Amino acid sequence: MTILLLTGEFPPQQGGVGDYSNLLAQALIAQGQRVEIMTTRPAAADVQAPAAADALRPAVTVARWDWSAWSAVVAAIRQIQPAVVLIQYQTAAFGLHPAVNLLPGWLRLRLGRRRPRLITTFHDLKFPYLFPKAGPLRLAAVRLLAQQSDAAIATNVEDWQALQRWGLPPFADRAAGRPVAMIPIGSNIACAPPAAFERDAWRGAWRLGHNDWLLCYFGFLNASKGGDALIACLARLVQEGRPAHLVMIGGQVGSSDPTNQSYLEHVRRRIAGLGLQGRVHWTGFVSADEVSAHLLAADVCVLPYQDGAGRSRGSLMAGLAHGLPIVTTQPAAPLPGFSDGVNVYFTPTASAETLAAAVSDIMTNPVLRTRLASGARTLSQQYTWPAIAGQHLRLIESLP
Repeated sequence: MTILLLTGEFPPQQGGVGDYSNLLAQALIAQGQRVEIMTTRPAAADVQAPAAADALRPAVTVARWDWSAWSAVVAAIRQIQPAVVLIQYQTAAFGLHPAVNLLPGWLRLRLGRRRPRLITTFHDLKFPYLFPKAGPLRLAAVRLLAQQSDAAIATNVEDWQALQRWGLPPFADRAAGRPVAMIPIGSNIACAPPAAFERDAWRGAWRLGHNDWLLCYFGFLNASKGGDALIACLARLVQEGRPAHLVMIGGQVGSSDPTNQSYLEHVRRRIAGLGLQGRVHWTGFVSADEVSAHLLAADVCVLPYQDGAGRSRGSLMAGLAHGLPIVTTQPAAPLPGFSDGVNVYFTPTASAETLAAAVSDIMTNPVLRTRLASGARTLSQQYTWPAIAGQHLRLIESLP
């Protein structure tokens, strides 16, 4: 089967959706499918950044995802002849433009019965920009994309429930109407450090010894991910006399969301204002094996999501895959398989007090730390890319 994977970002662009798209495509190819990529043409800065050595080469690129992209999509479908188009929807990656939201209707008009089946994965349900004071029309654009796709995929419970409220029946073995399936994401970073990796030497690069506490954070910084709370947690630990340091792993702003830059500058000012410059270490955007090494060198992964932990969080999945004790915020909805104190440490809020107390509890209790690390590794086996690809194929095969 030939699949056209349509995504607003793709390596070497920095972004979780791009990494997800590459890894999903690789897993589908490994299961015997032909996969072609259509994405945004990377900027010069992205081209120069390190990228996964096995990243696929896109078959088609566009300069921007506005109305002009419609003709490019039609041309790509006619050339590639896919049985299925998989849209990876995240509105920021598509430049906040509504063209992708209206794409299914356009393809029906333009291609008729020759249109391939279309499945949209909603990495979020955020709205595109239409025009000032568009109000309810922005929500309508997202609902229209869901309702005009042949099937939808949610990566977390909250979005799965929201899509059902919009009239999409849940997927269960056989498709009914235009179903919505819940397929969580996997880790975008395999546990595969450089061949010569030595944990002590890696920590030594930050001048840290065995007795130092190395917290880590992986992923872009924005308000929803709790950068302020993270820095406040570190400050509290230092005030309590703890030998705490924090390593910020990977790029901080990404290629899709321009608001990340201003939030990064805000966090840096907070660090300077609290006198923590010597305690916070930045890796910058590095290769996947180096990200893996930095994760393995850390003692605790701290992910203070403002809206709670969820299975759509790639940084959470990366922490699990690396067997890290993870401190994160209580999820808004139950997460099957996640057990507080067994494979994750939930805090009721993302406050400095609760986060610091959780870190201290883990670092002063070797039994707890070992249990959380072992539990994380075990839980991560539920989110492997072969399993995720298999769930996609079952959904595709169920469609009429």
